Amino acid sequence: MRTDTGQIVHLADYRPTDFVLERVDLTFELDPTNTKVDARLIFHRREGVDPSAPLVLDGDELALSGLLFDQKDVPASQYDTTPESLIIRDLPAEAPFEITITTHINPEANTQLMGLYRTNGIYCTQCEAEGFRRITYFPDRPDVLAPYTITIIGDKAANPVMLSNGNFLGGAGYDEGRAFAAWFDPHPKPSYLFALVAGDLAVVEDTFVTMSEREVTLKIFVEHGNESRTAYAMDALKRSMKWDEERFGREYDLDIFMIVAVSDFNMGAMENKGLNVFNDKYVLADPETATDQDYANIEAIIAHEYFHNWTGNRITCRDWFQLCLKEGLTVYRDHEFSADQRSRPVKRIAEVRHLRSDQFPEDGGPLAHPVRPTTYREINNFYTTTVYQKGSEVTGMIATLLGKDDFKAGMDLYFERHDGQAVTVEDYVKCFEDVSGRDLTQFSLWYSQAGTPLVNVSTEYDQASATFKLSLEQMVPATPGQPDKQPMHIPLSFALILDNGTIADATSVKGGEVTGDVLHLTDRRQTFTFTGIASRPVLSLNRSFSAPVNIAFTQTPADLAHIARHDTDL
Repeated sequence: MRTDTGQIVHLADYRPTDFVLERVDLTFELDPTNTKVDARLIFHRREGVDPSAPLVLDGDELALSGLLFDQKDVPASQYDTTPESLIIRDLPAEAPFEITITTHINPEANTQLMGLYRTNGIYCTQCEAEGFRRITYFPDRPDVLAPYTITIIGDKAANPVMLSNGNFLGGAGYDEGRAFAAWFDPHPKPSYLFALVAGDLAVVEDTFVTMSEREVTLKIFVEHGNESRTAYAMDALKRSMKWDEERFGREYDLDIFMIVAVSDFNMGAMENKGLNVFNDKYVLADPETATDQDYANIEAIIAHEYFHNWTGNRITCRDWFQLCLKEGLTVYRDHEFSADQRSRPVKRIAEVRHLRSDQFPEDGGPLAHPVRPTTYREINNFYTTTVYQKGSEVTGMIATLLGKDDFKAGMDLYFERHDGQAVTVEDYVKCFEDVSGRDLTQFSLWYSQAGTPLVNVSTEYDQASATFKLSLEQMVPATPGQPDKQPMHIPLSFALILDNGTIADATSVKGGEVTGDVLHLTDRRQTFTFTGIASRPVLSLNRSFSAPVNIAFTQTPADLAHIARHDTDL
């Protein structure tokens, strides 16, 4: 399914592939201008699929060099090939079968830097979102998961390092002047997580002992001369692994974890399974040249890519419309990590500034789109602050709505229920519904409605009855393609600060749901009436920026000074 031809892709058109991919064996014979790729793929027809349906594989600027069915040549009458597709007919109705595809590609000439390319003497890959189809014909979509075995053959002088996903099986001399390296990734993954790196690189090694007492080898590969600048990145990696165990119960699942940091990598950072690839500005640092912000960025990005091992890799997206499911959730996790490692209030202030300066304008402009869009022409255009940052805020609101215990139980269920699967936003939300008993149908509008809600606020205090009325009105603005909006479920953390600086007991309330210190705004207009409030309180609303909304509320200078003096929320 190509997305660069101007054809609109619709979420509603999703359907699973006709064939299930069981296993992938890839062999690369590296050459700067003529790399040979043999792809041995084991398929079986999905149950219920028309026995006459052909196998349709994606390509991008490919030329087919060879095609075998169960090790025998496929007659030309049985397939059609173009640079963008390979269609094979007359395949078994039920039994598994093997297709072997041979292609030749030119890494040096690959100026798109998608698929396999070579720059500055280093072979490197970038396959997200649809780059694998530039390597071989393949069902190049995120819901096609399989274990991979990789064999890399290359000039041993030019490529003393040859890396791929998974665990190292072995390597040795192959023939005169060439060597091979074999890798096996037992965890089924989609093609966008495939990675290959080969060239002359230096390595820094360490180890990490997991919570089940397995020793994992850690390696950071860099250009020669940069070895001494990897210490902070290695420390950040080890702290990320430990934190993910302690906070989310997620243990690393391979024998080795590798980072490659090169100056020519074009995507910033990429979470390929077991073989993360970074632009080296997000890995290298030393006290003489790096700023505090450089160190903070390295820590956050190392953590983000590592955390993808579970939120993105072990559990991935059914289709690219679900991109927020891996990116928004993983941004939430890396924000929480940084908050725990540093200062939570300082970190949250920085996040909100970023959201308000970058995402709010996007939500209010001509490019406004939902956290989960329903159409696209080019998926690479949806790696946006809305998908990443607002997507993170949506997960944060789930945590606010449910509370710490139910949120943790929901995440645990998500990992248990969907490990090894390609899932949807609905699958994710259902886990939280199941553990909490709460219907999140209205809340899920955060995934489907674009725009930043505006909440108008007014208050009224009656001394004689000791009642405080808080009136809220929400408005979700029209955005391109969405002129009319439904009311959102907006969780607003709040406090009523009394004149002595203490927080009023706000448990006696009518007019809407209040759980702990969270107001649930679910209607267009709601008035919450609090009783037993002994003195006129000052309202502190949307504490910790619990919801990504604009608040319209005029407070007096005296009230603002009271908040500055007594509010514990920064």
